[in-house]
Amino acid sequence: HDSSTRPTQVFFGGTLTMMAFRLARPLARSSTLLRPASSLMSSAAAAPTTEGFNLSDGTYESVQNYYGKVLGSSNDLKTSACTTISRPSPSIMSALNQVPQPITDKFYGCGTPLPTSIDGLDVLDLGSGSGRDCYLAAAMVGPTGSVTGVDMTQEQLDTATEHVTDFTKAMGYPKENLRFVKGMIEFLGDAGVAPNSIDLAISNCVINLSPNKEKVLQGVYDSLREGGEFYFSDVYCDRRLPQAVREHDVMLGECLGGALYVEDFRRICAKVGFLDVRELTRETITVNDPELEALCGQAEFVSITYRCFKLKEMETLCEDYGQVAYYKGTIADHPHTYKLDDHHIFEKNRPMLVCGNTAAMCGQSWLAPHFEVVGDMNTHYGLFDCAPAGPSASLDKGDAPAAAGCC
Repeated sequence: HDSSTRPTQVFFGGTLTMMAFRLARPLARSSTLLRPASSLMSSAAAAPTTEGFNLSDGTYESVQNYYGKVLGSSNDLKTSACTTISRPSPSIMSALNQVPQPITDKFYGCGTPLPTSIDGLDVLDLGSGSGRDCYLAAAMVGPTGSVTGVDMTQEQLDTATEHVTDFTKAMGYPKENLRFVKGMIEFLGDAGVAPNSIDLAISNCVINLSPNKEKVLQGVYDSLREGGEFYFSDVYCDRRLPQAVREHDVMLGECLGGALYVEDFRRICAKVGFLDVRELTRETITVNDPELEALCGQAEFVSITYRCFKLKEMETLCEDYGQVAYYKGTIADHPHTYKLDDHHIFEKNRPMLVCGNTAAMCGQSWLAPHFEVVGDMNTHYGLFDCAPAGPSASLDKGDAPAAAGCC
């Protein structure tokens, strides 16, 4: 964006907030950007196919071109979708201050999808780009944790890797806890990510860029350890988009063309093993540019931060076992309340009746040290009375405990 038209960009700790979508200058100025992704396939020749997945899909070349060649810095983004209006939490702000400036200059993500109190965890960032979230995570996990960033664009990787040594010295770590590898997020194994090796996977507005989102989600699930979590932000739509929208280069590059129909996303999650997807935050994206508005029709876009846990005891529905969860107030930046999702806000030391799935998330995931769960699954009382309060537009402010029995 031109500095006169781009809103102030502030990063939000642990969530995603996306505001108005508009163009800073006319699209017609760049015929390259307006070409459909499919038009690039002629130059892709005969790329290999892996497990029925055609790697010659023009989406890859379109995305690599957009993020590697077209965008020089975040000022070159064509929309204001990736902006937030809230100040980061103290932990996130402290860690952001450790990130080298050249890294933040080429940051194209949306917000900061990263939980706090992740000391010692092994973190994976899908589509790590210039590496901002990786550096942020590396500062938060400390010297006993590790962070791996996976990206397919060499220009981005060059920027990310350039500052690792200096960052490690500045943090006072005895060895590097941060690495970047070139690879495709659909093939994490080929990028060197071993199964059952990750505690926390994150992704910042990247999955929508993949032409095979099921393969991405399956790879993440397989890479997580038991009790691990996929905590990520992305763009979704209220319907399945027509081909003209899905193949539009600017719509693709700026995260709308690849937006999944939100119910299809939930179906894919259930298929790969994430049986109870929890929504943390949701924001509406408005399309103000007349050309793109006409292209999108009545489609409505939203940005959502989701939490997906890998737990053996997870069920497809919320079941009642009479379990109660207590939050200890020990998660950084959340001394009084903790927001698990859009309808669970735990107040410190206050008992909350929870379903079996929520009990597992609190007591058997990486969150377990911060919760006490009373009860087991030996006695079943039927379906849990779930009554979500609806999507939440903001994070927990620390003053609104959720009602008990709301799953």
